[in-house]
Amino acid sequence: MTTLGTPLSPSATRVMLLGSGELGKEVLIALQRLGVETIAVDRYENAPGQQVAHHARTITMSDPEQLKALIEAEKPALVVPEIEAIATPMLQQLEDAGVVRVIPTARAARLTMDREGIRRLAAETLKLPTSKYRFASSLEGFTAAVKEIGMPCVVKPTMSSSGKGQSVCRTEADIPTSWEHAMKGRVKTGRVIVESFIDFDYEITLLTVRHLDEAGKPKTTFCPPIGHVQVDGDYRESWQPMAMSSKALALSQDIARKVTDALGGRGLFGVELFVKGHDVWFSEVSPRPHDTGLVTLGSQQLSEFALHVRAITGLPIPEVGFLGPTASAVILASGPTASSPTYTGVPQALAEPGTLLRLFGKPEAHKNRRMGVVVATGSSTDEAREKAKRAAAMVRVV
Repeated sequence: MTTLGTPLSPSATRVMLLGSGELGKEVLIALQRLGVETIAVDRYENAPGQQVAHHARTITMSDPEQLKALIEAEKPALVVPEIEAIATPMLQQLEDAGVVRVIPTARAARLTMDREGIRRLAAETLKLPTSKYRFASSLEGFTAAVKEIGMPCVVKPTMSSSGKGQSVCRTEADIPTSWEHAMKGRVKTGRVIVESFIDFDYEITLLTVRHLDEAGKPKTTFCPPIGHVQVDGDYRESWQPMAMSSKALALSQDIARKVTDALGGRGLFGVELFVKGHDVWFSEVSPRPHDTGLVTLGSQQLSEFALHVRAITGLPIPEVGFLGPTASAVILASGPTASSPTYTGVPQALAEPGTLLRLFGKPEAHKNRRMGVVVATGSSTDEAREKAKRAAAMVRVV
């Protein structure tokens, strides 16, 4: 896009987000700062992004006919998928027909929203190092896959996010439980991936941006690596930069470049990698801002959300603008399911210099749902982590 219009006018540049949670909300805000007219779509009313967008729409995004009807009615210039539960084959049809441009591409959205598609691309086509894996679509096939991979092993639905449906299968007694847990995921594909454990030292997210340089030529830019802690596959804290050897960082960047080049298109990708010493294994990739990248709200002049928006609109990214050691810690709901939650401890959390707080505004709280995040800076990542965790612990979801 070389020209941007005025929202709510005939010249408007219209962008539709499919999925409007906390990450989508930040993307919408970044779009609006450039005068883009925004359409926030989600499966439930008053999702965080819907609260700030110009237009809010609620549909079942995995229903191809609902999705097609909405895109044809709204006529956005860009469709930006933000979650997995989307009818990506329909997006591919619409993009192939010239109805809309999908970010980064409809093919990339389809491949990455399905763990089978992206794993086969990375391991079998690109020959990148990954864990051993098998796929299964029945309890019998799953049992055989677990025994072939060996226990303990990680079990994930082929389509899910934030650890939903994920478990560790440690003994034969866990096999039916892991299968049932995977089958209860939000998106029911009836298929799982079984992965071997990798003896890694740490995990990183390498935010990788495919964009145009100031001369309009394709370019790939990397953010400093992000370390993170996950519980049951769901992010709890992250920090930037993650200390790692120059050899491991170079290998990580090489893997990330190969994967994102194969996917194509423009935008920010969250590439997840396992690292042990100088060795690196590919894990997963998201063609959109990553939850662990919330730390960039305080660590970079251009957050991951601003980078994504610049990339998809064709605007230049001279540099990321890393500001120094920063960490994030999430705020979780702990009680039973409740509508219209309130928050205590906010003044105490913000009393310490160098802390930012984001409450996502989710209309319903339930146990372990991510409701907010604290981002803190420090003289070191250790100091920033302690500050972020301390501040996040002060906020209570009531």
